[in-house]
Amino acid sequence: MLIIDGSRIQAVEPYVPDQERSTELINGWVLPGFVDTHTHGGGGDDLATEDPDAVRRVAAFARSHGSTSIFASLVTASLDTLEDQLRTLSPLLVAGEIAGIHLEGPFLSAAKRGAHDPDLLQVPDPSAVDRLLTAADGRISMITIAPELPGALDAVRRFVAAGVTVAIGHTTADDRVTLDALDAGATVVTHLFNAMPSIHHRKPGPVPVLLTDPRATVELICDGVHLHPEIARMAIRTAGPDRVALITDAMVATGMSDGDYRLGGLDVRVSDGVARLQTTDGSEGSIAGSTLTMQGAVAFCVQTLGLPIADVATMAATTPARTHGLDDVGRLESGKRADLAVVDDQGNLLQVMAGGQWQSEWQRRKDEV
Repeated sequence: MLIIDGSRIQAVEPYVPDQERSTELINGWVLPGFVDTHTHGGGGDDLATEDPDAVRRVAAFARSHGSTSIFASLVTASLDTLEDQLRTLSPLLVAGEIAGIHLEGPFLSAAKRGAHDPDLLQVPDPSAVDRLLTAADGRISMITIAPELPGALDAVRRFVAAGVTVAIGHTTADDRVTLDALDAGATVVTHLFNAMPSIHHRKPGPVPVLLTDPRATVELICDGVHLHPEIARMAIRTAGPDRVALITDAMVATGMSDGDYRLGGLDVRVSDGVARLQTTDGSEGSIAGSTLTMQGAVAFCVQTLGLPIADVATMAATTPARTHGLDDVGRLESGKRADLAVVDDQGNLLQVMAGGQWQSEWQRRKDEV
């Protein structure tokens, strides 16, 4: 039994009927609220914005799908634009309206850029690092860096020294450079397998190192598009739920109809729920984020991958919270924030509580049952 006092979990105890205490029986699995540390938007709004209300709308959209904590992820842009976006996000982070800020760029490999504007990619020279750290008043939570770039390992050390989690991603690094990045302090992998070299039996590349090194937490996009189910199973079995963080990498079109959208400065077309860059020659463009929600990722892991709900909860909440030092969420323990996601045996979302309050959409559904 969870005893909730205001916005916090007061205690976790065996259930004992108490006439003097308001008790609500829930038919489902009560999990910690999901923690999505890599999302770009949703519900028609983009987190790469100078409009704080747009950020609030994305956070509300995410909550309606079980993500009670989100990081605002920013795609590659000019330093001037990133500084403006960081100034918008910083006070929202302080106010607790978002849980973190993630820079996915601009220090990425052009060869593995995915849906990032190649004209805006750059090497992590000291002046660029200084500008980004200053713009956010020291509040950047995570940055993705391709460690093979000139000056990248020094940048990894600088960001880590400033308290920023460094993720390896959008990279052509081999196994040796990947180990060097981990030695320099990198601890996260941006969407493992995507935007990096595949495994080869004579040129292992980064994936085997990142799957087996206990220092690395690996992000996985479990939507059946970014990863084949067998690859997702292999990764989870190898790394274990304690080193896997489910993410959405969601973009503005999440929750919307198919059509044309923008991601950063690039044109994206969503067809059958899959977002891809538009090309001038009619060829199939690179995958451009996703239209996945965390409730979708959780259901996919239970229904398609056949994983135990407890393991999925670890990957959707506990591991990302621990990895990023979010001490008041991610577990159902006394003193933690009362953020809950209730799912059925198939991992389908039933109810959401954020800060001790049932969310209105789910309260209405519950009242109708």
